[in-house]
Amino acid sequence: MASYEDTITRIPIEPEKQLLLDHHTEKHFTAGEVVRDIIIGVSDGLTVPFALAAGLSGANASSSIVLTAGIAEVAAGAISMGLGGYLAAKSEADHYAREMKREQEEIVAVPETEAAEVAEILAQYGVEPHESSPVVNALRKNPQAWLDFMMRFELGLEKPDPKRALQSASTIAIAYVLGGLVPLFPYIFIPQALNAVVASAVITLIALFIFGYGKGHFTGSKPFRSAFETTLIGAVASAAAFCLAKVVQH
Repeated sequence: MASYEDTITRIPIEPEKQLLLDHHTEKHFTAGEVVRDIIIGVSDGLTVPFALAAGLSGANASSSIVLTAGIAEVAAGAISMGLGGYLAAKSEADHYAREMKREQEEIVAVPETEAAEVAEILAQYGVEPHESSPVVNALRKNPQAWLDFMMRFELGLEKPDPKRALQSASTIAIAYVLGGLVPLFPYIFIPQALNAVVASAVITLIALFIFGYGKGHFTGSKPFRSAFETTLIGAVASAAAFCLAKVVQH
């Protein structure tokens, strides 16, 4: 079955221009959705089990209890976060499908109005009416391209990947598990929870700093600022849980 893109009539590009395109490589970061899912999973995975382990350690629980509770939390958290990612991506795909159907009906029912909207969109980019007229006429001859243009430039919607929901769910869940096991690792080897929590704090804060730096690098923000902010959030969450457990215990 032909894909949506295959139904769009494409006009051949001049050989000289095609040659320029073939020899030009633009270095853009295009894995934004995957990175976003990894950030969501790892950040929560590092922070929530870390705070839980610190809180239980503050309540003088044994390392075995902390480890058991931590693993249970990581499993439940991964399922919950993965399900949230799946539902969010599925809702996005459903929204796109509804809007595409509505836009398709408008192109058929009120083509003149839709053509005027194309001209209005082009005018926002400084294209004069006499310049936009050939573009509008070309789009009217190609309904699929016209629909794609309206979805992108009028509604600001990009066609979602059909596999996006499952990919998002699995990426977030795996990232959560990988992040969640880091603060629990010391409890495997150190039987005293109060001693294990110190090692857990050191390892987790280092992991948060590295993760924050990487997040800043890939998202275009200042890496060191992102690293310190991420580390601070994890430290505050774990300290609050530890102190609260001590207060409740007494």
